[in-house]
Amino acid sequence: MEVTTTLPQTGRRRWAALGVLSAAVLLLSIDGTVLALAVPSLTEALSPTAEQIIWIGDIYSLALAGLLALMGNLADRLGRKRVLLTGSVLFGLVSLLAAFATSAEQLIAARLLLGVAGATLMPSTLSLIRNIFPDDAERTRAVAVWSAAFGAGSAAGPMVGGFLLEHFWWGSVFLINVPVMLAVVISGIVLLPESRDPSPGRFDLASAALSMLAVVPIVYSITHLATGGISPLFLVGAVAGVLFVRRQRRLANPMLDVDLFRSPAFSGAVAANVIAIFALVGLLFFFSQYLQFARGFSPLEAGLAELPATLASIVVVGLVGVAIRRLGRGRAIAVSLALAAAGLALVAPAAGQSWYGWLALCLVPVGLGVGLAMTLAGDAIISAAPPRKAGSVSAVTETANELGVVLGIAVLGSMITALYRSNLVLPASAPAEATDSLGMALQVLDPALTGIAKEAFVSAMQTTSLVAAGCTLVAGVVAWRLIPSR
Repeated sequence: MEVTTTLPQTGRRRWAALGVLSAAVLLLSIDGTVLALAVPSLTEALSPTAEQIIWIGDIYSLALAGLLALMGNLADRLGRKRVLLTGSVLFGLVSLLAAFATSAEQLIAARLLLGVAGATLMPSTLSLIRNIFPDDAERTRAVAVWSAAFGAGSAAGPMVGGFLLEHFWWGSVFLINVPVMLAVVISGIVLLPESRDPSPGRFDLASAALSMLAVVPIVYSITHLATGGISPLFLVGAVAGVLFVRRQRRLANPMLDVDLFRSPAFSGAVAANVIAIFALVGLLFFFSQYLQFARGFSPLEAGLAELPATLASIVVVGLVGVAIRRLGRGRAIAVSLALAAAGLALVAPAAGQSWYGWLALCLVPVGLGVGLAMTLAGDAIISAAPPRKAGSVSAVTETANELGVVLGIAVLGSMITALYRSNLVLPASAPAEATDSLGMALQVLDPALTGIAKEAFVSAMQTTSLVAAGCTLVAGVVAWRLIPSR
């Protein structure tokens, strides 16, 4: 039996608790994308080396992804509310350290601690939803709200960052975390229930170590795929992953029930979740560059231009129930991914049009399809396990989300860079730095040649969006075949 105390009453109190959890995940997803726009400002203030800039960006994702499984297991043991509120306090305090860092080393350390705190928050939010909403239909709608918050935060990050950087110093992108986390802690104490696994068994330190040793090297290798090729660390992570799986199968009370992946429905839902995030984050990554460099939008204008995808992902909340009733879960996920694939494919011709409205229209099916697929796939994952294991299974969803983010940026980012370089034809006298990126080309090229660089980037973006559309369509076929539609 699951141990639950102070369970929220039905109705308004339950949905108010969901609001607390959604606020936490919204802020976490914003924090993952807001920093990119602040790099020029913090570079001027802190004078980091090129390697330190990379670590400022990477260390958060590495800590977050590497600790999700461990923190999900600890939340099952210690209490999900307790872990969530403790992580929220830590996240707010460390945000202050990051905002007022006076050196690159301090900022890297603060980003590391933010990743640790974020890892305590993510699994706890989904596992609490699993216990607050025992009814299947209500839980599906609740997961839709949670997914909309996650997707909206990822898309809103550039817009929020652009607004703050136009008015304040670079540290303001971290300072906004403090009042939100304060509100989460105060309201969470009142509204959230406490729940835990009553018989978690002995904590297995070896499993915890293997889980981190599997995830961190693989995530690191993927993020550096474009600059260094396949890293030997990838093999280390793969070996650790195999050892982790073998150990989980031998334990009477494993950290993660890997036998869940024997279920085609569970595996298909995880795959659909990864590829949906892969497509959305990959698109937004090169789409933001396209808007600012090729179309000349300011950071704030670029963030506003991406709003159609964000708003469409929020509309999903009202469509989830209809989609499941009419199609069933598997077919609904498949149709959602096909819709997102159609939007991604339409981005290619629309990118060459002078009127931005065509592109805005293309973002609507992308946001709608990805949002619906994320919601249904996430609900399928957390519904596959008993409530007592909600934390550890929720960590699977969060790790899938992080893997989708990393793959989207690394794979599609590497592809667009390679295509840009192959499409770029400049005179021999042009600076070699122009081939690094469109942003660099606009800085070093004569105005007469910048049009060539922009055309090369737009062509690369069009091809990359078609590749992303193909991957998303394949994921739709997988979902159709593997996930039941009862």
